[in-house]
Amino acid sequence: MLNKALKTIGAHSLFSVGDRVIVAVSGGADSVALLDILASLQPLRLNLIVAHLNHSLRGAESDGDEAFVRELAARYGLPCEAGRADVRELSRREKLSLEEAGRVARHAFLRRLAAQYRADAIALAHHADDQAETVLMRLLRGAGATGLAGIAPKTGDKLVRPLLGVTRREIEAYLRRRGLVYRTDSSNAETKFLRNRVRHELLPALATYNPSIRDRLVATAEALAADEALLEEITDAAFARHGEESDGAATLWLPGVRGEAAGLRLRLYRRAILLAKGDLARIGARHLRAIDQLIFSGRPSGSLALPDGARVARSYDRVSFTTSPGEAPAMGYEMVLEGPGTYPVPGGGKLLVEEAAPPASWGGIAARVAYFDAEAAPFPWLVRTFRGGDRIVPLGMSGSKKVKNVFIDAKVPRASRKRVPLLFSGERLIWICGLGNSAETRVTERTARVMRAEILDITP
Repeated sequence: MLNKALKTIGAHSLFSVGDRVIVAVSGGADSVALLDILASLQPLRLNLIVAHLNHSLRGAESDGDEAFVRELAARYGLPCEAGRADVRELSRREKLSLEEAGRVARHAFLRRLAAQYRADAIALAHHADDQAETVLMRLLRGAGATGLAGIAPKTGDKLVRPLLGVTRREIEAYLRRRGLVYRTDSSNAETKFLRNRVRHELLPALATYNPSIRDRLVATAEALAADEALLEEITDAAFARHGEESDGAATLWLPGVRGEAAGLRLRLYRRAILLAKGDLARIGARHLRAIDQLIFSGRPSGSLALPDGARVARSYDRVSFTTSPGEAPAMGYEMVLEGPGTYPVPGGGKLLVEEAAPPASWGGIAARVAYFDAEAAPFPWLVRTFRGGDRIVPLGMSGSKKVKNVFIDAKVPRASRKRVPLLFSGERLIWICGLGNSAETRVTERTARVMRAEILDITP
């Protein structure tokens, strides 16, 4: 199994010597094996940080998982970062399944840690059985070739999956040989979750038709992934011919687009939506077909509303893909700021960050501007939307205050609260943009360097 993992690491260049890696460890068999393998790769000299998110779904069992992972990290002599998320509340608030809400919470937690530690990679423990289950789940949901390509060994958001070439059975055998213990999540047996039904019911049924069904599904995903890589290159070239990107928006020019094959046209629409919206969440085939109809319509103008505030508007031979300034994506967003610069904010507006001198007077500073002690607020910074439980230490106070109460005091409508960017340095909230910054990072007479931030074109 170790050789298979090393083959995947080498084939996809998952790590370089000395990389700092966030390792997602749930305490289950897969993640325990992943941590042990990465800790054993001495020639790579990886700097590992163990990460565990307590989903707060199983009470004492969830707390036991967290304690187990902390002890496991200590045995390897590694730092451990454990966080908590109310996944059930996230599921209710965002109208997501518990599975999807858990995934969203985990990825947000891991991205925050990656920014905090300036990590080179985030290692996840997905394996070949996960790949087979994912392909089937996406097939059931009606995914096209892109979705059926399955889980990628490496993605642009620093996620890497070294165990994708090994099976669950091989992982369990490895753990037995190494004498490693792990935790078993009782919810893995609950068939109310789609993945568990696929694992415990559908795949065994399909195995009666083909005992090698898992291998066949994995092979299909690998073949489609190779095709997908080629098609993405073709899409890149087509977008260069027929489109352009500017300030968080995308434009397609109709004469050229109309001449392309239907499959490539749909890929161009997906690319334009991705550039404007930041993701393809809730974008389905019906949206792509509607865009195609708009492009071939005899009328010179028209528009379409897409999920999460995205909009498509045609004017003669030009089709624009944008996101309405007044609407942030329903599931929120996160954006890492590595240093000074001007950053487009998902949902509209820009954030200007620069080193500056302190203001001559603190009396007339606009609400959209804030100053910070650079040493108290080191980079990287993180901009994201409001979440329940967020707190800040306001200027003039020694204790913290719920951001929700700041919104209530400022009479910010509930529907507008996700439009207000929150600025973090590490885990510390340093500015509710336009509404107040933190006493913990205020500029004093002892401040050596000052950072200035200004939010543009957003009204809370």
